[in-house]
Amino acid sequence: MIEVNDLTKRYGDHLAVDSLSFVVQPGAVTGFLGPNGAGKSTTMRLILGLDRPTRGSTRVNGLPYQEHKAPMREIGALLEAKAVHPSRPARDHLRALAATTGISTKRVDEVLELVGLTDVASKSSGGFSLGMGQRLGIASALLGDPRTVMLDEPVNGLDPEGILWIRNLLKKLADEGRTVFVSSHLMTEMALMAERFVVIGKGRLIADVSAAELAALTKQNTVRVRCPQASQLRYLLQADGVEILSIGSDVLEVTGLTAEQVGTLAWGDNLCLQELTPIKASLEDIFLELTHDAVEYHGTAGTGGDLATTGGRA
Repeated sequence: MIEVNDLTKRYGDHLAVDSLSFVVQPGAVTGFLGPNGAGKSTTMRLILGLDRPTRGSTRVNGLPYQEHKAPMREIGALLEAKAVHPSRPARDHLRALAATTGISTKRVDEVLELVGLTDVASKSSGGFSLGMGQRLGIASALLGDPRTVMLDEPVNGLDPEGILWIRNLLKKLADEGRTVFVSSHLMTEMALMAERFVVIGKGRLIADVSAAELAALTKQNTVRVRCPQASQLRYLLQADGVEILSIGSDVLEVTGLTAEQVGTLAWGDNLCLQELTPIKASLEDIFLELTHDAVEYHGTAGTGGDLATTGGRA
């Protein structure tokens, strides 16, 4: 379990994390979402004791990270996959980590096999591709067989097979009753991977909900309707809070009404419906809607092929 209580971190005049509180429970993959600059990496560093909070506290499995006698057995973390000496082979890197907490060399071989690096374990990590380096970082996180796993952008650099592998691995860890906390900008992957979401913006909590609850927060759910009497149906559906977009001569996209409501209104006026399809907003749509006001740096497309930006920092 990860507990974050009233967590605040200030760097000079910049408030990176602002009175943030949430709990990550075991038994589910929890996605950690937020725009660039939202405070996700800072929060993870604070959880691991790599930085000190200005105010508030964090606990991992009931204790602050630094108070655990064998912290690698409590939480395995990946914040920066390339934090490895480039001339050191993968197996030696893991053996050095294992030696610091009394982990056996047998476990080193187990995690190498788990992440698919057995055949290159004797090669220097400096020659690894981005994806291979990511697998080594995940192996390091899992080395202590921890009760809690926290990964920042774990699919970065992985090919499609690798992405499927990490998705299944994290679900398996959660099914074993572990706490799994994952940050990523790949919304399509997070939608497939996570069962709960913690969403932050400008260092503040925006949402701490299940996947179903997150979907219910959006206003963007749309119904696609195909009707030979589309103009008559459009007039029938018009109401405050309802948006209607014409797609061709006989198709409408209706926002603000459910499929059941559209069907009932059409039935009452004896209109023929050839299609009535709910179109659910994607996780990316929901994320953009929730965090629109929390994005610190916006980009705007200029005219004539030029790109204009505001805010000055990527």
